[in-house]
Amino acid sequence: MGITARGIGLLAAAVVLLAAGFRFAYPELAVLGAAATVAVGYALLTAAWRPRLTVDRHADPDRVARGEPARMTLTVRNTGRLRAANLVAEDRCGQRSVPVPLLRLRPGRDTAVTYDVPTHRRGVVPVGPLRVTRRDPLGLMALARPYGEPVPVWVHPRVHPLTAIPTGAGRSLDGRVDNVAHGSITFDSLREYVVGDELRRVHWRTSARVGELMVRENVDTSLPTIVVLLDNRAAAHPTVVDGLAESFEAACEAAASVVVAAIRADLPVTLLTVAPEPGDGGPPLDRLAAVRLVDDADGLPAAAARLRRERLGDTLVFLTGPGGRDDLGRLGALRGAYPSVVAAVLAAAEPTPAGTAGMLVIDAPDGAAFAAEWDGIRRW
Repeated sequence: MGITARGIGLLAAAVVLLAAGFRFAYPELAVLGAAATVAVGYALLTAAWRPRLTVDRHADPDRVARGEPARMTLTVRNTGRLRAANLVAEDRCGQRSVPVPLLRLRPGRDTAVTYDVPTHRRGVVPVGPLRVTRRDPLGLMALARPYGEPVPVWVHPRVHPLTAIPTGAGRSLDGRVDNVAHGSITFDSLREYVVGDELRRVHWRTSARVGELMVRENVDTSLPTIVVLLDNRAAAHPTVVDGLAESFEAACEAAASVVVAAIRADLPVTLLTVAPEPGDGGPPLDRLAAVRLVDDADGLPAAAARLRRERLGDTLVFLTGPGGRDDLGRLGALRGAYPSVVAAVLAAAEPTPAGTAGMLVIDAPDGAAFAAEWDGIRRW
């Protein structure tokens, strides 16, 4: 319950008038004081009335890439039976307020408002709750109440298409990338018998049908397993302008591009952050929308120890900023556990010296340049 400045003044005047009227025997003052008290009481009862409203929100879409349009449709319905709602309302959308007209909303009627959701920055934009303010006609009291649950809109990093995918080194019966032409694991085709072939590889049914010996041709296959390690330490991205670290945003775009490329190729991919964050589950792009910079000086040694211990894949992609260049050696030491290690330094003022940490290093000013450099890699 909030009393306005006018209400405070009228309430103080009521006290003074009543006290003066009874103290000095002026009934006129007492009547004025009583009228002011009644007015304040009426304002209190009027503002305390709680309208029966239902709120429904629909985001179209609720998940977008940074810079893409997203719209929110808010529908407010008066479920009361007797009184029309005459209210002042505003919806919360991120850091701004959106006015919602609720003047003379009759029982059983609804009103809808559609507005744009800001998507110029990566993140999770909370929309809601609806804040409804009830005022009395005299403007003495104002009571604000929330209606409806907030609805998040996920603003993902931009995804830049990648055509190159690491071939990996792990063998798998269900692999999708052939590393050798002649192997012994998965059936590939039939060919004519050549002197020296093992008889156990002869396909007798086909040989009987065609009238000559046919041999099964097998291949070794690999199922690349990609591990993306995003450096979300604040020390790795020291340049922050207006609350935004461009190097970190570029790293998030690079991570999203690698993850999406792996998913489209139907390859397993794991997304990790150097500094663990609460609620570390969910789809990778949602996690990239919610990830934030963290002050964690000891995060990288712990992350490297976990990668070495668990060996989560065969291709490790480390994405960091200018402040993480001195830590590339720690990731280079993981080459014994990961046959292919790729590091990317985003938005650095100077290029990384060739041969740093004995691994492949990509220097790129932004996510688009990273995609171009990534596709230019000839050998993993």
